[in-house]
Amino acid sequence: MSFAHPELLWLLLLAPAAAALAAWLWRRRLAADAAWASRGLWDRLLSGYSRDRLGVSVALLAVALLATSFALAQPRWGSQTREVERRGVDVVVVLDSSYSMSARDVTPSRMSVAKTLVRRLAHEMPAHRIGLVQAEGEGVVMAPLTLDGAMIDLLLDAIEPGSLPTPGTELGPALTTALELFAETEREHRVMVLLSDGEDHGSRLEAALDRLRDAGVTVHAVGVGTLEGAPLPLPGAGGPDDLRKPYKLDEEGEVVISRLGEPVLETIARETGGVYLRATSAAADPTPVERRIDAMATRTLAGETVSTQEERFQWPLALACLLLAAHLAAGPFRPTAGEGGRP
Repeated sequence: MSFAHPELLWLLLLAPAAAALAAWLWRRRLAADAAWASRGLWDRLLSGYSRDRLGVSVALLAVALLATSFALAQPRWGSQTREVERRGVDVVVVLDSSYSMSARDVTPSRMSVAKTLVRRLAHEMPAHRIGLVQAEGEGVVMAPLTLDGAMIDLLLDAIEPGSLPTPGTELGPALTTALELFAETEREHRVMVLLSDGEDHGSRLEAALDRLRDAGVTVHAVGVGTLEGAPLPLPGAGGPDDLRKPYKLDEEGEVVISRLGEPVLETIARETGGVYLRATSAAADPTPVERRIDAMATRTLAGETVSTQEERFQWPLALACLLLAAHLAAGPFRPTAGEGGRP
């Protein structure tokens, strides 16, 4: 036997407390009656009173509360086996980890906001298989398509701006790598979600888009950052009061400002039939992307046999109702002739 809410079992302690309270209240009533009426008048004033019936009434109340507390804890015993089918689509998340994602024009940084959005997507789409590709100068598969959202969450902790061996800002190779995660036989159940600041300094994006269109893969793009942009903090640099130059400089010694490249991301989404969203904080709402994915034709991704315990709260609840009815019917007074309309 197990309980769905074992923390409610402490309510069992209320039963003896309620019984003691009921007995004390009846003792007070009887004492009050005795204070103004002589003992010889009790049989007439308290006609039908029975000490034994009072004890039974209090006991019924206590056991009814015990059964109610037991029912609230939702006991379970016995088991049933059923087949569970998981239906969904394949979603590959492409996360830009180029150094420009360290910019702080969104709080606390573009990378932190992007990770938060990926975690939300993985949590709110448990029926879909999700893969993860990290994008810089190359695309690296961090996780193949999986139903294990917890693994995606764990791997995100290892992704930091500029952490791949091949640095750079190029989306084409990562999109091509992500495409290889899909099964070649499936065309109706594949989608990508690209999270990036839109900077792309390579020349392979158009070729990647051609392959995505030919494969029928939809890409939803999420732009992380602002149009005003922000400087790029150097690794290990201090804050604005640091005597060193804390930000990346160009060849002329000017601070480099990284801005959200929306045209690139809008083009990717438009060319593949996806949607584009701008994310300027971790509170950005990815619902439009989730709805588009949920509206896609699904297929069976996994099937499993699940064994669960049967809910049995109905039995103690029914017992509690019967005992409460008996408690109300019993009472400490015997029915006497003439009561309730009887002669």
